[in-house]
Amino acid sequence: MSNITKLITGTLLFLLGQVLVWYQINGQFLSEWMKKHPLIMSLLGIPISYVYIIATRDLVMAFNGELWPQRLIGFSMGMIAFSFLTWFHLNQAITPKTAVTLGLAFAIVLIQVLWK
Repeated sequence: MSNITKLITGTLLFLLGQVLVWYQINGQFLSEWMKKHPLIMSLLGIPISYVYIIATRDLVMAFNGELWPQRLIGFSMGMIAFSFLTWFHLNQAITPKTAVTLGLAFAIVLIQVLWK
């Protein structure tokens, strides 16, 4: 697998993991069932952790063993997923402050990917 393939795969897996975590912890605001069954929802942590482990492996390989880039990309994917899903499901607007934060998250990804 090439570094670009690992980069794309790892980034998408981090995005998937962040989306799954959003539903795991915020599903209680969307579904009465999820609200009444937090223990069952917490069991989703096992497959979600697996997704994060594979994402970390792929991104560390894509960056030739460096750990920092994967952490910053994972954080940025979390900011992006959280912002979109909170707006989409809970109608919480993206304020100017949040928009700037999202811009910074995007900038972090670009810096990690493009700065050699």
